[in-house]
Amino acid sequence: MAGAAQVTTMQGDVERLLILFKDEAGEILGSPFDVPVDITPEKLQLVCNALLQKEEPLPLAFYVHDAEIVTSLEKTLAGQVVETERVLDIIYQPQAVFKVRAVTRCTSSLEGHTEAVISVAFSPTGKYLASGSGDTTVRFWDLSTETPHFTARGHRHWVLSIAWSPDGRKLASGCKNSQIFLWDPDTGNQIGRVLAGHSKWITWLCWEPLHINPECRYLASASKDGSIRIWDTVAGRCDKILTGHTQSVTCVKWGGDGLLFSSSQDRTIKVWRGQDGILCRTLQGHGHWVNTMALSTDYVLRTGAFEPAEASVNPQDMRGTLAELKEKAQHRYDQVRGQGPERLVSGSDDFTLFLWAPAEDKKALERMTGHQALINQVLFSPDTRIIASASFDKSIKLWDGRMGKYLTSLRGHVSAVYQIAWSADSRLLVSGSSDSTLKVWDAKTRKLAIDLPGHADEVFAVDWSPDGQRVASGGKDKCLRIWRR
Repeated sequence: MAGAAQVTTMQGDVERLLILFKDEAGEILGSPFDVPVDITPEKLQLVCNALLQKEEPLPLAFYVHDAEIVTSLEKTLAGQVVETERVLDIIYQPQAVFKVRAVTRCTSSLEGHTEAVISVAFSPTGKYLASGSGDTTVRFWDLSTETPHFTARGHRHWVLSIAWSPDGRKLASGCKNSQIFLWDPDTGNQIGRVLAGHSKWITWLCWEPLHINPECRYLASASKDGSIRIWDTVAGRCDKILTGHTQSVTCVKWGGDGLLFSSSQDRTIKVWRGQDGILCRTLQGHGHWVNTMALSTDYVLRTGAFEPAEASVNPQDMRGTLAELKEKAQHRYDQVRGQGPERLVSGSDDFTLFLWAPAEDKKALERMTGHQALINQVLFSPDTRIIASASFDKSIKLWDGRMGKYLTSLRGHVSAVYQIAWSADSRLLVSGSSDSTLKVWDAKTRKLAIDLPGHADEVFAVDWSPDGQRVASGGKDKCLRIWRR
């Protein structure tokens, strides 16, 4: 009998159902057992943790037919057709064991840059904050006192891209003059020599993952000249040049399995082998420039050996031998990556996103449509379950991270959304817009949590520190703002 769950009423009037727990990969936990249909997520959590037999009980979320059980199983099943003779599969998902609180106020407005702030980035542990600007400088900010720390001078044109090495010991910056500099965050001094070779400006920088090389020696750069270069930052020279794109390369990502991914205005994404620079495959599908890409493993690659759940109040550099850091980073990467290969999502001027499994197939897993204007940025949540995309259509859209299915639109900005950043626990998302505000969104309720006005003009850049404590933003008003809870 299909229909609403009308089940035997043995004990009094409470209906009962047979349920079976499965994890996200479909692995069965225990055997089917019978529960009251009005069971709450709290009770399911007790039962599921008892079956998992972990020392520390995990916070879990439960889903039935892709719908989350929020108040009770009965309420979730209300709108669904349930076959009562069949066992009901309940998918359990471990949630982050720590909670990041939403930022609510601006604690500092830091002046210093004399032109627009184009990029802001926290180091992997959240100890340092760097910003790049149209005034040709990179600035480092002291987070314990929230004051300017160092001004790094050397570039002769706008600083377009900055990237922290995953050990947090070096910052790379690339400018419109096609030069790349390396900086030491402890002193603000330049490290080694200028990396020169690109013939047009630098669009993106990305370091080799920590678990592949704990020395953080190699850096990849993408350029308007259509090439990707891999630099040996210790020797201070170009190691490889990857050519094949016919127009500007907009983004480059160094995956955790040794592949590099590059997106271009020639409408393609190319997959390269890191160790020898061989082109593996070209991903085609977009009808216009590909602007932005994200890997499902981006967050774990960014943070390397640092575990946000273990963050201290005063962020420290990671301590340990190279081998220890490598092992820790490898363990964290393996956990996030799981069984399947890394997934890649790309966003384009054609208003669409594509989801790929680029290590395995040149065919897209999903074409994601719905935005009404070009896509500025796309990001996987740290737990890889949700993809967020920011667009000129004033909205942020959320998509399922595994299959690319549309989930919801976050509306509230009254102008283009430029950049977004996830909190380390994947529960919150912050966005910066040309309407001069930042907004914090709750990914669970899919609603606006907090509105943060304060900037005097467009907000170009935003980042949430991996230790969860601060959000930094910068833009046209030349001010760097730090937001806390």
